[in-house]
Amino acid sequence: MSETNDGQRFDRLPATEAERSVEGRATREAVVDFFADRFGIPPETFDGYTFWEKGAGKIWIYGGQAPSPVEIEAIGMTCLRTRQEHWKPTTDFVQRFGRVATDCVIDLDRDQARRFAAGEDQELEWDGDWGYLIAAHEVAGEEEPLGVGLYVHGELRSMVPKGRQRDLES
Repeated sequence: MSETNDGQRFDRLPATEAERSVEGRATREAVVDFFADRFGIPPETFDGYTFWEKGAGKIWIYGGQAPSPVEIEAIGMTCLRTRQEHWKPTTDFVQRFGRVATDCVIDLDRDQARRFAAGEDQELEWDGDWGYLIAAHEVAGEEEPLGVGLYVHGELRSMVPKGRQRDLES
């Protein structure tokens, strides 16, 4: 008999499909493979981190160990939404781990970065895959991830949450 998902509790993701006991739950292997396949983030980036699910498909990353299951309000930071057609990384995750990404990173110029941070959608040319991208901009000689964008039909849609959007005009 399969266990059920308890939306009030954190459960560590099983390492592999063979270890899964909750139907539909992502595995650590699938999450690490997703970040490697989609964004080129090396799997070893996540050594020392554990992944957890709370609710239906809200995946959290935690730099350490904890007993599982655990009934607390938060552990680490949200990193990924699964249980939907296309998995979506969170802004927090992209800003923390996006610096090591080598794929599906769209480099924005100053004006494009300002518009993205303000939550504006914009028409842009991109010769990579459609879907969720890491939007980045060069700051002080370093490529800095700004957040998650959704690229479809020649348009980059800013996924910056409303409460984090900023008007950087000045």
